[in-house]
Amino acid sequence: MSILSIAFPAEAALPALQAFAGTAVSAVRPVVGLGIVAAFLLAFRPLLIGLLRAALLVIKPRQTLEQRSERRILQSVLLLNRMARDLDGLDPSQARELRALAARG
Repeated sequence: MSILSIAFPAEAALPALQAFAGTAVSAVRPVVGLGIVAAFLLAFRPLLIGLLRAALLVIKPRQTLEQRSERRILQSVLLLNRMARDLDGLDPSQARELRALAARG
């Protein structure tokens, strides 16, 4: 320490203030970084959603209307056959009717 530290006490405290400021800045820096990332995601959200949907279509393309219709018919046929199987012991005539409906598709 020099004689000037007696004359200028604020300058003597300067290294401690610099250390405190450095600690505060290092604590605040990740919060600021996360804020910037959040703002970026919020600003470009429609673009990012569009890119994700396009990537999903590349991986799993949408079925055509005909394919969706065939799938719906198949599901209904399977449901009718399941119902007929359940009714086989209780009401065989009703089960036959359900199987006939399922056969028509």
